[in-house]
Amino acid sequence: MTDATRTPGRRRALPRDLRNCNSGLALTEFALSLPILLALSLYGFETANLAIAHLRVSNIATLTADNAARVRDSIDEANIVELMTGAKMTGSGIDFAANGRIILSDFERTQNNRQWIRWQRCDGALNVNSSYGRPKNANNGDITNGTENLGADRVTPSTAPSSPNHATLTEIGPAGRQISASPGTAVMVVEVVYNYQPIVSERLFGPRQIRYESAYNVRQRNDHSLRNAGRVTPRSCNTFQA
Repeated sequence: MTDATRTPGRRRALPRDLRNCNSGLALTEFALSLPILLALSLYGFETANLAIAHLRVSNIATLTADNAARVRDSIDEANIVELMTGAKMTGSGIDFAANGRIILSDFERTQNNRQWIRWQRCDGALNVNSSYGRPKNANNGDITNGTENLGADRVTPSTAPSSPNHATLTEIGPAGRQISASPGTAVMVVEVVYNYQPIVSERLFGPRQIRYESAYNVRQRNDHSLRNAGRVTPRSCNTFQA
């Protein structure tokens, strides 16, 4: 039999041979499943990163409030700087300083059983304000430059002003989990806000702002005013920097 007579048979067998060939099956399946595996992996990475961000922000709120409440005898601006610096270091892995804000407020009870902010300090570059308002001066105006304990504007629990979202509060915190400062003591309330920074893409979860609050009653401290014996620049709430 000549090559010429075998050629048509080979041509007819070629489709059958191709149909029965499975030498590239694994590679084909991998190519088809790769986009799905890649999407699931990226989604898993982003989910894990979001969970870590929530944990970090929650820890910052808890640690800051607890450490502020632990300062004994009296508290000063140097203590606040140490607290804020440590809190931002805790969030260094999520770039918290540039994308977050810590708001520390000293809540006390007035003579008419209202909750009053004696002083408030902030740190972080994110431009957000406390949901409880600002400290007030003797003229019922907001204090944002860290002068709550200085000069003629200084107020005490007996002269604390009454105004919306300030000394008219009877309790602090979200509904169902509210607290209040007892007479003669203070509660350190910390609000932490963070604009989530994705590692893959913002399209997976969209823009997210994480917010946590924590509160601790002070321990072994009789003087609740904020001192500045070392002439430290106050971490006032009208500055926004990392």
